[in-house]
Amino acid sequence: MKNRIPILLIFILFGGTAFCKESKMDSLLIELDKVISERSKYSEIKIAKISELKRKKYRLKNIQQKFEINREIINQYNTFICDSAELYINENLAIAKKLKDKDLILESSFRLFYIYSLSGLFLQGSELLDSINYDTLPTHYKAWYCWNYIRYYENLIFYTDDYKFTKQYEKAKEEYRDRVMGILFSQSDEYKKELAHKLQVAGRYAEAINILKIIFDKQEPGTHNYAMAAMNLAKVYKYAKNSEKQEYYLILAATTDIQLAVKENEALLSLAINLYGKGDVNRAYDYIRVALDDALFYNTRFKNSVIARVQPIIEDTYLQKISSQQKNLRLYSILTSLLVIILTITLFYIYKQVKVVSKARKELRIMNEDLLQLNQKLDEANIIKERYLGYFMNQSSVYVNKLHSYRKNVYLKIKTGQIESLSKPPSSLDLEKEIDELRTNFDKAFLKLYPNFVSEFNSLLKPQEKFELEDVGQLNTELRIFALIKLGITDVSQIADFLSYSVQTVYNYKSKIKGKSLIESDQFEEEVKKIGKLH
Repeated sequence: MKNRIPILLIFILFGGTAFCKESKMDSLLIELDKVISERSKYSEIKIAKISELKRKKYRLKNIQQKFEINREIINQYNTFICDSAELYINENLAIAKKLKDKDLILESSFRLFYIYSLSGLFLQGSELLDSINYDTLPTHYKAWYCWNYIRYYENLIFYTDDYKFTKQYEKAKEEYRDRVMGILFSQSDEYKKELAHKLQVAGRYAEAINILKIIFDKQEPGTHNYAMAAMNLAKVYKYAKNSEKQEYYLILAATTDIQLAVKENEALLSLAINLYGKGDVNRAYDYIRVALDDALFYNTRFKNSVIARVQPIIEDTYLQKISSQQKNLRLYSILTSLLVIILTITLFYIYKQVKVVSKARKELRIMNEDLLQLNQKLDEANIIKERYLGYFMNQSSVYVNKLHSYRKNVYLKIKTGQIESLSKPPSSLDLEKEIDELRTNFDKAFLKLYPNFVSEFNSLLKPQEKFELEDVGQLNTELRIFALIKLGITDVSQIADFLSYSVQTVYNYKSKIKGKSLIESDQFEEEVKKIGKLH
C-alpha cells in the first residue's frame, strides 16, 4: 500500500503536466485561429503604412531622399508583395546608377537577388550575383553576398525537391556558410546563428538549441526578428524529433508573421504539415489554404510550387474525412426517420384506440393527424423540423391527455349511472374555446418558424394594402389562410376545416387578397410558398 502512493502521485503529477502542456498548446492554436480570422485587418495596416510612405516620397524632390524612402518601401514590400518589391528595387538601382554610387548599386543588386531567389528566378539571380566580384567587396557586403547565396541554395533545395541535386546544393550552401563565419565576429548573434546551423547539421541538436534559445530570448515579441528566431528553433526541434516544441515555436512564428502581414512566410505552411502528421486534418486544411492565399498574394512561383506538392495530400485527406462525416450524417438521418416512423405508427395506434370516443372529439383527432402530416412536410431546414415536431408533439400530448380525461369522465358517468348526461350534445362554447386556443397556438408556432412571414407577405401586396397587425404574435384570418398554404396545405376544404370556416368563405378571402397583390393571381400562391425558404 505504501508503494502504491508514490506511484499514484507520480501519475498525477505527470498526467497534470501533460494536460497543462496540451491546454497551453490549444490556447496558442485558438489565438492563432483568431489572428488568422483578422488577417485582412493586418494587411490593411500594412497597406496604409506603405501608402503613407508613397505620399511622403511624392513630395520629395531630392533624388537621394527618394532612394532612402524607397528603401523603406522595399522593406515593407519584401515580405508582402514580391512584384512591388522588385519594382522599387529596380527604381533604386536606376537612382544608384544615376548617382554613380557603388555602395548603393551593390545594395540594390543584393536586394534584387533576394527577390529573384524568392520568385523562383534562380537563373537570373545567379547571373546577377556572379556578375559581382566578391574579392573587391567590403567586408559587410561580403557577408551579405554569402547570406544571399545561402538563402538561394535553401530555396533551390525546396524548389527542386530532388535528392539527386540536394547533396550538391547542400555542399555549396555550407561552403558559403563557412565563408561568412570566417568574416563575422565570433561573439555576434549572426555568427552564433550560423554556428547553430552547423551544429544542427552535425546532429548536435542540444547545443544548437541552447544557442538559438539565447538569441530568441533577446527578441522583442511581435517583431519580424522574433518570428525568425522562433522559426529557427522550430527547425532544430524538427530534426531533434521533438514535435511538441517544434509546434510551439511554429505557432509563435506563424502568429507573429500574420500580425505583421508577412505573406512570404514559412511557419504556417510548416505548421500545417506538422498538424497533418498529428491527425488534426481540419486545422491543417485551413492553414494550408491560408498559406496558399498568402503565397498567391505575394506572387512567388517558388512558394506556390512548394505548397502545390503538399496541398493535394492534405486536401484529399480532408475531403475523405468530410465524406465519412456525410455518410455518418446520412446514417443518423435514416435512424431518425425510422424513429419518426415508429413514433407515427404509435400515434396512429393510439388514434385507432380512441376512435370509439364520441364524434365531438373526432374533429380534434383529425386536426392532430393533419398537424402531424404538416410536420412531416416541413423539410426546408433541420432546425425548422425539430422545432415544428417538438411543438406539435407537445400539442398531441395535451390532446391525448384531454381525451384520456374525457374517457375517464365517460367511464365514471356510466359506472355511476349518469348515462342520460352522456346523450347531451357537447358545449359549443367549449369547442370554440378549443379552436381559438388551437389558432392562437398555431399563430405562435408559425411566427416562431417564420418570423418574417408578415413583412415578406406584405412585400407581395400593393403599398396601400399591406397588413398592420395589432398583436404582433397573432395572425388575422387572411394571413392565417396563406400561412397554411405556405406550409403546403393547398386544399381549400382542409383549410376550411382547420379554421372552422366554410369553403366559400376561404375562397372569398383568397380572392380578396389576390386582388391586392403586385403579381399575377395565378402565381401568387407559389410566391407565398417561397417565403422564408433557405437558399
